[in-house]
This record gives sequence, C-alpha cells and structure tokens, in this order.
Amino acid sequence: MFADANLLPISALQHLLFCERQCALIHVERLWAENRLTIEGRQLHKKAHDPGKHLSSSRSGVRIARGLELTSHRLGLFGVSDVVEFPAGETGQPPLPIEYKRGQPKKNDADKVQLCAQAMCLEEMLQLPPGIITHGQIFYGRTRRRLEVPLDTSLRCKTEQASIRLHEIIDAGFTPPARREKQCDRCSLLHLCLPDALRPRRTARVYLTEAATIALMDQLNP
Repeated sequence: MFADANLLPISALQHLLFCERQCALIHVERLWAENRLTIEGRQLHKKAHDPGKHLSSSRSGVRIARGLELTSHRLGLFGVSDVVEFPAGETGQPPLPIEYKRGQPKKNDADKVQLCAQAMCLEEMLQLPPGIITHGQIFYGRTRRRLEVPLDTSLRCKTEQASIRLHEIIDAGFTPPARREKQCDRCSLLHLCLPDALRPRRTARVYLTEAATIALMDQLNP
C-alpha cells in the first residue's frame, strides 16, 4: 500500500506506455511542452469537465459524475476521471468509467490501461469486489464514438505491471537514454529529448546543420 505522498498520476501511465523516456522527462525532470496534439487533447478534456455542466447530473436512470477524484493506494495512483456513470437506484450494477481522447483508437493499450486504472481506483474507493467493473468506454474525438473496452484479467495485469514500472522509474529518478522511434515525430518533447542528436556515428556538425535547416523550413512554412 502506498502513502498519499507517494501516489503518482494515472495520466503518467499513458506517458510510460508511449515512451519511458518521455515519462521520465515529464515526471522526473519536470519538463513539458505543448504541440497541436496536446492542445487538442486538453481542449477535449476541458469540454468533458465543462464547469457549465453540473459535476453530478442524471439522465435516463443514470447519474453522471464529471471530474471525479480517484485514488488507489494499492496501485499508488491518483487522478481525475472525465466521466463516470452510476446506475440510479439499487440496481446492483457497477459504475461505468468513460475516458475522452482527441484522436482515434491506438494500436497499443495505453488508453485502455489508463481507463482500467480508473476502474480499479473506483473499485477500491467504493469497496467493490475487484473485477466487478467489467468494462469501460473511451470516447474518441476523431471518430466521435465510444469504444467499449473489456477490463479483463489480461488488461488488469498489464495495468498493475505498468504501475509498478512507473514507480520504479520515478523512485529511481532515472531517465532512459534517447532512442529515435517513429512515434517521436508526434511527441511534444521532441526538441527537448533530442533523439537525433544522440544517434551513433553522427557528428555535432551534421546535427547542427540539420537543426538549422528544420528551423529555416519552419520559418518559411509557419
């Protein structure tokens, strides 16, 4: 069990599964930068937490909670949900966590792990039997649809392992070395991470020349 002071953000699981170096740059070295993708994501979450909407409302026998604070001392995580739907009345049905994402379903399980962590937090907080929340949903801004996600044993194990790895990296204060990957082009921390600068057999002159060329192209194509 983790103490309150040792809880880490649920959102860090997303960073971890995207890239361990990105996760460490954000949560160990406290670096951050925005790009179009992060801004669009933040705007979508802002709509989900719209202060013009009640934090708790009801429709069709469902109570809707927005911006619900979540914690799990077993996993060592905390965060804020986008939306949780609670069946009204004594139905015996578990709550339904819903996460909002700007893009479309990913090839990896980063979004699903983040959703699963929220469900596991809800089970712990509400003293529900582990595994009783059998599914959640992810709303993707690009498709404008909800994707139903089974929260099965495999996904729960992956979520627990990701939580363990997250604490290992943060507790050790370790930032993995940069390595150029295809996904680097979508990362808002690319200019801080500098994976190209650390490629083997690459001189500083070559790197500086390429960086100057990129900067010039950005000026010509704002």
